[in-house]
Amino acid sequence: MIDRRFAIAPMLDWTDRHARFFLRLFSPDILLYTEMVTTGALLHGDRGRFLDHDAAEHPVAFHLGGSDPGALASAAAIVEAAGFDEINLNVGCPSDRVQSGRFGACLMAEPELVARCVASMRSAVAVPVTVKCRIGIDDSDGYEFFRRFVDVVAGAGCEVFIVHARKAWLKGLSPKQNREIPPLRHETVHRLKRECGDLAVVINGGLRTVEECLDHLECVDGVMMGREVCQNPSILFDVSRRVFGRAPRRDRRGVLDAYLPYVEGQRARGVPLGRLALPLLGLFQGVPGTRAFKRHLATHGHLPGAGAEVIVEAARRAFDLDLAA
Repeated sequence: MIDRRFAIAPMLDWTDRHARFFLRLFSPDILLYTEMVTTGALLHGDRGRFLDHDAAEHPVAFHLGGSDPGALASAAAIVEAAGFDEINLNVGCPSDRVQSGRFGACLMAEPELVARCVASMRSAVAVPVTVKCRIGIDDSDGYEFFRRFVDVVAGAGCEVFIVHARKAWLKGLSPKQNREIPPLRHETVHRLKRECGDLAVVINGGLRTVEECLDHLECVDGVMMGREVCQNPSILFDVSRRVFGRAPRRDRRGVLDAYLPYVEGQRARGVPLGRLALPLLGLFQGVPGTRAFKRHLATHGHLPGAGAEVIVEAARRAFDLDLAA
């Protein structure tokens, strides 16, 4: 059984394998998600790029985009063989590029197709197949539309719905605007859980504090937080204490200490330091010296041959921390 009380949202150009390893250092309990990967990229592209992950990341779910049941089944089998704990179908992304491939949020208009996709994937794998969706699209934003979508897809065996509590405008708004402009309607997600108690319902959208998460956990099975964790990952210390009842294993320095050997190992494999340092930018949010820390990483992290010593020096200069690379 996967503990769904707190998950970190799939985020493009953020929740890659390095960020996931870094985030796992804060808590053993949080559920992690990959960036979205399309069936085409997985079936015909560099599989290692998308599937490689560290054993420490578990539990980790794979966020998959597509709309062809056969291709999704083939991709799901590959994902399961790679060791991921869940396969999550994207029915929430509103970008034009995603729509042109006939997947993402536009699939909410075709619940029967989504049901076929879910059934096909479930027939190919033993791990859970879940769906991440919105509460509606364009002018189809009433509860009846949302509930019918859930009922049809649940009929194909989907038992977990992760719901961004905003509708998506398929035209006229950028993905960023679609995360901010359509009003949040958390009560719609709460109502779904009240009426469909046999489903696991996870709420996403607009969550900024652990207090908000705890309030929602009175009404749903889990919460999913995204951008706030990017900007301030140390919020996960409070998540560990208050959601899971577990004292954090590390403080900020401890996280940095534990991440350095990983950085060294990945640098030896040719991964640029800039990619490895990206998750660190919010680590010291609110701490005096943060600007100097980030400036040093930005100035020196892209230089040829830059390695963990750049992070060590940034921490020494900004916070007088004596770390050993």
